[in-house]
This record gives sequence, structure tokens and C-alpha cells, in this order.
Amino acid sequence: MAWFLLFLAGLFECGWAIGLKYTEGFTRPLPTALTVISMVVSVVLLGLAVKYLPIGTAYAVWTGIGTVGAVLLGIWLLGDGASVSRLACIALIVAGIAGLKLTA
Repeated sequence: MAWFLLFLAGLFECGWAIGLKYTEGFTRPLPTALTVISMVVSVVLLGLAVKYLPIGTAYAVWTGIGTVGAVLLGIWLLGDGASVSRLACIALIVAGIAGLKLTA
């Protein structure tokens, strides 16, 4: 269950990272509110997960999921670049997340 909570926390981290772009400097109320809610939910779920997982592993996986998700959503939603080298680096992050999961 802790891994599932951590995965959800990572998804909400993606939400607030992408949400920051849509707030336009916190000038748009609805995107700002949704971004802040995503931030809170993400940290609360991380806090619940670290009751059962090592903090270093949980934090690395949380930020890794957020990073990979934000990059992929940036490519898909915002037209960010998708070079081979960029995608290869994302693959390395995914490999690191999988390695941490397997060794925890």
C-alpha cells in the first residue's frame, strides 16, 4: 500500500509541476487553486508513504515520478522538445526508480 501511495504522490507532483505553467505566475485563480491542492495532496501522500518506506528511497522515487511525468506531459501538452538524448535521460531516471523499488 505504501508504494501505491507513493505512486499517487508522484502523480500529484506531476500535476502541480505542470500546473505551475498554467497559473501564469499565480495570476489565474482556478489553475492556481488546483496547483496548490495538488501540492498539498502530493506531500500528504508522501508523508503517509514514508511511514513504511525509507525516506531516501521514497523521496527519490517521488521526485523521479514527478520529473518523468512533468517532462512527458511537457512534451505532450506544452510542445517541449523530445530529442533522443532527452528521452534517453528520462529512461535512465525510470531505470533508477525501478532499481530503488527492487532494492527497497
